[in-house]
Amino acid sequence: MTVLTRRFYERDPEVVARDLLGKILVRRLYGKNLEGILVETEAYYGLKDPASRAYKGIKVYNKSLWGDPGKAFIYNVHKYWMLNAVAHEPGSVGAVLIRAVEPTKDIEIMKRNRKINDILELTNGPGKLTQAFRIDKKLNEKDLTVSGAEVLIAQNEMKHEIKSSYRIGVKRDLKKKLRFFIKGNKFVSGPAKTQL
Repeated sequence: MTVLTRRFYERDPEVVARDLLGKILVRRLYGKNLEGILVETEAYYGLKDPASRAYKGIKVYNKSLWGDPGKAFIYNVHKYWMLNAVAHEPGSVGAVLIRAVEPTKDIEIMKRNRKINDILELTNGPGKLTQAFRIDKKLNEKDLTVSGAEVLIAQNEMKHEIKSSYRIGVKRDLKKKLRFFIKGNKFVSGPAKTQL
């Protein structure tokens, strides 16, 4: 398993969000590797992005958005943890929200973590996948580029077609489509199901 390098994340968040599709999210838990293919992402920028956690400036909870690309940025929305990969060009700000994954390994553990049996509802949303993978604030600022880390994203080659839309659940958005997902994948969240 080849872990994505820091250089992968040292680019425009939109580019990283697209290129993360098809890669593998790995969570080391209970001596196992929980794994899933990234099928949906959203790109976020800095002070000029009204939907970004960085929009109102640097705070204690969001300071990692200005930090090293390739680190995890985890915050809470409506009692659910959101997993982001910090991604930006040098001297800039940004991250990519991991919105959905297709579970591929140790699925039974994920089901127990979420207390559900329906695999299609297991990881098809950002809060669902963090529950399934047991990802929470304790993993904030962890380095996703380290082989053997508790959470990382690994290389994977697969053929897929990318579709895009405006970001989901934001009150104010930018004028370009910054949500990306794999066309036809059953694990893409909510509104995209009408676009499969």
